[in-house]
Amino acid sequence: MLIYLRVLKESFFFAINALRTNLLRTFLSLLGVTIGIFSIIGVLAAIDSLENEVTDGLSSLDISTIYVTSKSFGPTELEPYQYESFPKVTYDEFQMLQRSMEDIDVMTYTVFSGPENIKFENKTATGVSVVPGTDSYYDIDNLKLAEGRFFNGAESNNGSPVTVLGSEVATSLFGNTDPIGKRVRLYGNKFTVIGVLEKVGQGFNIGPSKDGSAYVPVSFVRKIYGDNNKFRLPAIILKPKKGIDVEEFNAVLEQKLRVYRGLRQDEISNFFINPIRGLADLIDQVTSVLTLIGIIISGFSMLVGGFGIANIMFVSVKERTNLIGIQKSLGAKRRFILSQFLFESIILALFGGLFGLLFVWIATLIANTFVEDFTFILSSSNILLGTSVSAIIGLVAGIIPAIIAARLDPVEAIRTGM
Repeated sequence: MLIYLRVLKESFFFAINALRTNLLRTFLSLLGVTIGIFSIIGVLAAIDSLENEVTDGLSSLDISTIYVTSKSFGPTELEPYQYESFPKVTYDEFQMLQRSMEDIDVMTYTVFSGPENIKFENKTATGVSVVPGTDSYYDIDNLKLAEGRFFNGAESNNGSPVTVLGSEVATSLFGNTDPIGKRVRLYGNKFTVIGVLEKVGQGFNIGPSKDGSAYVPVSFVRKIYGDNNKFRLPAIILKPKKGIDVEEFNAVLEQKLRVYRGLRQDEISNFFINPIRGLADLIDQVTSVLTLIGIIISGFSMLVGGFGIANIMFVSVKERTNLIGIQKSLGAKRRFILSQFLFESIILALFGGLFGLLFVWIATLIANTFVEDFTFILSSSNILLGTSVSAIIGLVAGIIPAIIAARLDPVEAIRTGM
């Protein structure tokens, strides 16, 4: 054991000497490992950061939340000519499901539409995401109020001209003034502000940003635009009770809508049931593909880095041929010489890997300084992975030069080195 510790110590100093004696050559050779580790760990760190943001975004919605619409949230086996003619879900269908569906925890009816402008006196908040919904939208989206209240069932059913503003919208229109009770102009009508939401930041969101949104009763929007406006997509959002069989729940939901729409058994369902869980799975698939592509591209840099390490080791064997011959003539075993060069190769590769990790760490610091509401993370598992990959590259790159050194004939080595 002590002899291998000595070999490790000597190999470390040989590696340091190689770095000091041939700075340019060593720098160019290690550059491939540094770039490769930077690329691989950079990609993994970016994917981890994205997944973290997605997880935080999904945490505001129960993973079992279901969207029923005429559009699919993901890939579908249907042809475009089939689903493009699907009728939109209606408020009547929402009420039917409210009456007949069991095991529903909460359900709402909403309409997706484009951004709008909201005015108060001489101030205008542009690009506001107006979110029409029933009073239960508050529970579906886990909204939190900073002040005021959300609209109630009576206001929702009657389509009262009231609104709840996101924090950014309220700040744009009112600054530090209390907005509760003030009247703003939207859709060409006056709306009374009855509440303001807590600020949540601009991280990954499912749907529009809460800070830049305004919530209004869906029945008001229905009175203005009707139920078949081609620029607006209605949806039924529901959340089943905890602990029930979700697949069975979806089957019952599909059957009730099919019966209500009078579809025959041989006809396809002319609506889509989109679970948030499916969206999460789709995001996982996308991040997995991105990770694979990033690793493949980075692998070419690692290949170049491996050749660079091998080049250093071949030169090192050539320069130390005489020393190898002397060591073997004094009784050094093949495994001693082999271990010496393998350790040196691994140590050199680790230097390149550590430089790569250092650059990733610096990049995350810079990114977190200049990018708001998105946190880049460099996890300990990625650091361990980068170190391990560097060591493996050093081992693979150094094995052939180490074997050549270990097999040198001591007499020929001394003669060649003289």
